[in-house]
Amino acid sequence: MKSFRIGNIEINLPIIQGGMGVGVSLSGLASAVANEGGVGVISCAGLGLIHRQAAGDFWENCIWGLKEELRRAREKSKGVIGVNIMVALSNYSDMVRTSISEKVDLIFAGAGLPLDLPSYLKPGSVTKLVPIVSSSRAAQILCNKWLANYNYLPDAIVVEGPKAGGHLGFKTQQIDDEHFSLENLIPEVIEVANQYKEIKDIPVIAAGGITTGGDIYRFLQMGAAGVQMASIFVPTDECDASIVFKNTYINAKEGDMRIIQSPVGMPGRALDGEFIRSVEKGLEKPKNCPFHCIKTCDYTKSPYCIVQALYQAARGNMKKGYAFAGFNAHLAEKISSVKEVIALLKADFSLACQKHLAVVGGMK
Repeated sequence: MKSFRIGNIEINLPIIQGGMGVGVSLSGLASAVANEGGVGVISCAGLGLIHRQAAGDFWENCIWGLKEELRRAREKSKGVIGVNIMVALSNYSDMVRTSISEKVDLIFAGAGLPLDLPSYLKPGSVTKLVPIVSSSRAAQILCNKWLANYNYLPDAIVVEGPKAGGHLGFKTQQIDDEHFSLENLIPEVIEVANQYKEIKDIPVIAAGGITTGGDIYRFLQMGAAGVQMASIFVPTDECDASIVFKNTYINAKEGDMRIIQSPVGMPGRALDGEFIRSVEKGLEKPKNCPFHCIKTCDYTKSPYCIVQALYQAARGNMKKGYAFAGFNAHLAEKISSVKEVIALLKADFSLACQKHLAVVGGMK
């Protein structure tokens, strides 16, 4: 696997660990992936629930929690650390400002178009900005807006296809439509990135349903500079979620995958379970909204509180929450270390490369 650069940052292993909230990818998982040469990513979602200070409110705790997770990650790793910030978060601005002031290496921003993200940069800022998109149209809009309004272009672009876990940037009917597959999206977004090549090199990163070293090889051959992987890192020792949460992946079957409608206003891919079935019966309606953590969420119309559901699940209380998961999450067989996962991906990548070379050699 070749290294690549995002601005002046060299990524030795072309794997970005996807951000997973609430409390699934924190400093433990992020530092472990960074130590293997990839990019470790801390999710900003719901940090105020995880880091509760007696004197602080939810919003103050989110800021303190992000600083604390970054401090812990830096103690454990000298590698590349990023944060994932959902544009839909009500404290999106706080999380962006804190990330930049803490000099985090990379911000990955999705679940909405981060049209104003460069406006938070200050003279001397070192943080690189990486939007997450689900179409070439979104990539084009962002590049044009950022260039016109801020004289800035994305430092990289993550293209997330419909096989991703969690919130999806597609209409429900598009998820199984091959025209919206990641294989079709990657060349289209690369074409957009190439329009700006004389100004800036914008690496394109493939994401969503990528599970094996063979998958990585295939997307790098298509022109992607790297891949983003999330679900594969859940059943690891270093993942910050509880063992109960991890075992939902180990015990999952292919038929357990569900497309649900999230209170965020987007479809999402999750593992079926008691809580989701309870939601469908209308039994989980929130009585109030203690945080208003999502801009688009109206608790009077919401079937459940998503931040509480994801937080409870990560803690192991699956009766009160559920696990987001990628298309191939059911393939997990055991809990491994991040080092073991990366080693297996490298071996599988090498095998895919050898097979490709053998085919090419046989055609000569």
